[in-house]
Amino acid sequence: MSEANHRPHSVCAIDLGADGWLLERTAAGLRPVPGDRLADHFAEELRPPDWATDLLVYVHGWQTTPDSALRTVTRFLDLTTAQYAHGASLYPRLRPWRPWTVLVRWPSRSLPSLGGYRRIRDRAHAMSTGDGHAARVIGRLLGYLDAHRGDPTAAPVLANREGQYLHLVGHSFGCRFLCEAVQWAADAPVTLGWSTPEPPDRPFTVDSMLLLQMAAPRDAFAALAQAPLRGPVVATYTQHDRATGFWHLRAEKRAGIGHAGIGTAPAPVSALRMLDPGCPYPRTALDHRFVSVDASDVFTRGNGPAGAHSDHLHPESAHLLLSLADHSR
Repeated sequence: MSEANHRPHSVCAIDLGADGWLLERTAAGLRPVPGDRLADHFAEELRPPDWATDLLVYVHGWQTTPDSALRTVTRFLDLTTAQYAHGASLYPRLRPWRPWTVLVRWPSRSLPSLGGYRRIRDRAHAMSTGDGHAARVIGRLLGYLDAHRGDPTAAPVLANREGQYLHLVGHSFGCRFLCEAVQWAADAPVTLGWSTPEPPDRPFTVDSMLLLQMAAPRDAFAALAQAPLRGPVVATYTQHDRATGFWHLRAEKRAGIGHAGIGTAPAPVSALRMLDPGCPYPRTALDHRFVSVDASDVFTRGNGPAGAHSDHLHPESAHLLLSLADHSR
């Protein structure tokens, strides 16, 4: 567990093992958290602070070490801070923007090859389905955060009078974990505390989901019809993403969402181009169950085997997240 407090945002990190189970740091190293201690562990280590206006859960993707995952999410949050500072008028309902983030880390390193891509794809799938535990652990995490996020009827009242909002952000294979976690939550709501919200008029589901360069087939959202999502599922794609284009095509015989956008889904898919940081997203552009965002003009850098798969740290990405948070109010 690690935390950074020197910025106008804060990050806590949790680690999953190769089977998807939650690990805790001890003097002897990382060890699995006993199943009957999950809730206690979250309560001891993850306490949403009163100053936070928004709670974020970020899951990284392929080829990411624990340290680089922390650097990436910190850089992304720095971009949102800078974007908000320069363009607060674009987000009139964000007064202020103070995110608190839980970073979910997992073993995602492999050789940069077709075999390596398949290995991590299979690991991500195994961690989240069958005998894996990632979906259940992240689902329990979301339930815990939902139960402990700020209640607008409690004192002191936050600057955001409606309470704290919960957003999910994933990159690459990390997007699969989030989708499978919220689907698991829909299948087993009794374990999450989402079926009987308190108070009754408070939003009690995830307020938005932003999936950056998702490494999954274009029909991956077919199972999300009943997931506890109040806000939209927004997925970016770029034709310069070779990981979800070239590699995904060879590994799964079809291009991935990160290369070609959302395909079939249980509701109509809205399509739009990623906008410049100075151009506001109208509510009507994002107020859809599924939104496919063409970032081909923004996510362009990367000459290695993965292409622009990890070129998502831009002011435009920060602008998209801030717009989702603003329209959630």
